[in-house]
Amino acid sequence: MASICRTLAISSSLRNTILYPSIRGTATKVTLGDPVEHATGLEKRELLAKLAGNDDPFDMKVMKRGPGTKTQPNQIPSAYDARIVGCICEEDATCINWMWLYKGKPRRCECGHWFSLVHKDPL
Repeated sequence: MASICRTLAISSSLRNTILYPSIRGTATKVTLGDPVEHATGLEKRELLAKLAGNDDPFDMKVMKRGPGTKTQPNQIPSAYDARIVGCICEEDATCINWMWLYKGKPRRCECGHWFSLVHKDPL
């Protein structure tokens, strides 16, 4: 019974150990390359945009409202023909008023601010 417990203890302690081959008994250091080299697709375009200085490539950060009049609406960038936008009408509001914006059709929020969709090239 003791030999079974010892065998289980040894096998469980070696389970998380990774052995790397070494040359002449010296330890080798394994490093991964740059994350940009390993990334593909949309993740790679996001990393390249961040390296170029665009820290918000998908326009997901909160934007401050401007004047928001009908003649000068708040411009919301989008690569598509429609986008959902949330407006925090009052500074102390506990809820967000959500609305769909469509290209070419400015929309007024319940608080009176106007929003319009402007085209932005996708990543």
